[in-house]
Amino acid sequence: MPPWADIDTIMFDMDGTLLDLHFDNYFWQQLIPKCYSDKHGMSQAAALEIIRCKNAEVRGTLDWYCLDYWKQELELDIAGLKTSVKHKISVRPNVEELLQKLELSEKRVLLVTNAHPSSLLIKMKHTGISHYFDQCISSHTLKQAKENPGFWGSLQSLEKYDPERTVLFDDSLPVLRQAQREGIKHLYGIEKPDSKRPAVLMDEFVQIADFSQIIPSQSNGNSLM
Repeated sequence: MPPWADIDTIMFDMDGTLLDLHFDNYFWQQLIPKCYSDKHGMSQAAALEIIRCKNAEVRGTLDWYCLDYWKQELELDIAGLKTSVKHKISVRPNVEELLQKLELSEKRVLLVTNAHPSSLLIKMKHTGISHYFDQCISSHTLKQAKENPGFWGSLQSLEKYDPERTVLFDDSLPVLRQAQREGIKHLYGIEKPDSKRPAVLMDEFVQIADFSQIIPSQSNGNSLM
């Protein structure tokens, strides 16, 4: 349970944290390879291998998350394809219950994601959860990925926060490590980002299995005040 009374700023990642990562895994590992294979007249297995190699070249950089980059690289309408299967986007269990509780507090609640602004817009319009956040921030605005050195300091230009009184929930180990290096005190991973895949265990950070575990209340002795 986060020490809610000692926290002023609450940051959430989007994909794999608030939203089920199953959508993104399906999109990039099934739909995109199929569309690429159809376009270039090759097997889906060959298409998947090509895409994996292209992924490896830019993993950990902002291009890895950039829909414009992949549109050019793969010659596919990535944003259009995401919109066509948006019905598969889903909010993880008890996310809205937690966000509703936090909305009643005076704390700053932020969505901080590596997702491209177009992807962020599609997902927020589909899920309808954007109103819970004081700001929804794409790392593309800062021209750095969250796992890149200096990102969390650069974030201060958009949102002033005290790292000692900030909590971050994120399913990415590299992101959590970088946030820790830059002084964010309260860090939590996600045990099962993709509901259709096994849990991904971290040794370094406490992980959340279900957000119902951390909903603050007087009864559990950890209220927001």
